[in-house]
Amino acid sequence: MNVISRIRVGILGLVGHVLKFPKPFTFVGPGASFSLIREIIGLGVKRVMVITDGQLLQLGIVNPHIQLLKDHQIEVEVFSGIEPDPGFELVLEGVERLKRFKPDAVIAVGGGSSIDGAKAILLSHANDCHPSRLIGVWLYSWPRKRGLPFFAIPTTAGTGAEATIAAVVTDKAAQIKHAIIDPKTVPAMVALDPGLMVGLPPFITAPTGMDALTHAVEAYICTIATRETDELARMATASIMRNLLTAYSDGQNLEARERMAVAACMAGLAFTRVGVGYVHAIAHQLGGLYHVPHGLANAIVMPYALEFSKPNCAHRLAGLARVSGIGGSGASDAELADAFIAKIRKLNAEMQIPTSVKELKREDFDKIINRAFAEAHGTYGLPRYLTRDDATALLEKLLP
Repeated sequence: MNVISRIRVGILGLVGHVLKFPKPFTFVGPGASFSLIREIIGLGVKRVMVITDGQLLQLGIVNPHIQLLKDHQIEVEVFSGIEPDPGFELVLEGVERLKRFKPDAVIAVGGGSSIDGAKAILLSHANDCHPSRLIGVWLYSWPRKRGLPFFAIPTTAGTGAEATIAAVVTDKAAQIKHAIIDPKTVPAMVALDPGLMVGLPPFITAPTGMDALTHAVEAYICTIATRETDELARMATASIMRNLLTAYSDGQNLEARERMAVAACMAGLAFTRVGVGYVHAIAHQLGGLYHVPHGLANAIVMPYALEFSKPNCAHRLAGLARVSGIGGSGASDAELADAFIAKIRKLNAEMQIPTSVKELKREDFDKIINRAFAEAHGTYGLPRYLTRDDATALLEKLLP
């Protein structure tokens, strides 16, 4: 099992080293989202679909962007049906809206669910297929057509979905999260606008920030990391460690918000090239089975998963500790790795993130382990492989 998995991971690692994955042109800073809208207007489009969630629409966050498009005689259709962990049915509903409206371009505004939902809608529409046919890595799949011109405006600093080649969709009936992995999902242009994030409450800022940290850390400790992903992951980790608590405690701090937005994007660029690890593999199952928000699940699982992986990647964790200013200058790699994990636990505690998953049931352990292994083995460059006993012991620590 491990030999086959490592061969598959090796193939993916080679692809990550050889292929040049697309990177979106990125506007950064207060008002960046309006700069992006003006750039889209300059492309000469006539009909634009905005994909977002109902709460953002209700709060009026998207309205100025829609009005700017309309002021330039662009017809706008809003699909605001996005919900957390978008499912197949929602994607198909979005496809039908695209078919009816026939836009020239699509703009996703919102968190990871809005951007992932838009990606799945566009790819399903372009290929005239059910989203379940798109699941998996494009290398192992049938050729896919590119969707309509696509742009993204994230309103949280967490998923990095604006920069990744992945979209997560949920089979609600089976309670399973799936990933569509294809470079064709990457937006052409994105805007990292901290002005849209200042109103985020602490209970959203905390888990989304820890989601971004998980991306950076898992990308850095994976066995197929590249020089480029290492640089991105180090910068993202250092920035998050220095700015997340400020953004959490002082949500109006534009500087902290902007740095978190950039860090989340850098972390997205890192993990989209080399994958993640057991934190995500387990968190995805907690989300699919119990609807635990993804960032929260990552935050809870991360310290336990890193403790397990530490014997095989202490030097890598130590490197992240050093760039983040954690630990003493003369400390050993093992001491720095311990200090880094301790800092993550401290951050979680300071932001009132629990240490267990209240929904977790012991009778679901086998299902969680089977699905986590199916996701991670052969896909992620894991520094250390869990056995079933190891995985059971880890899940025991997550019980309420």
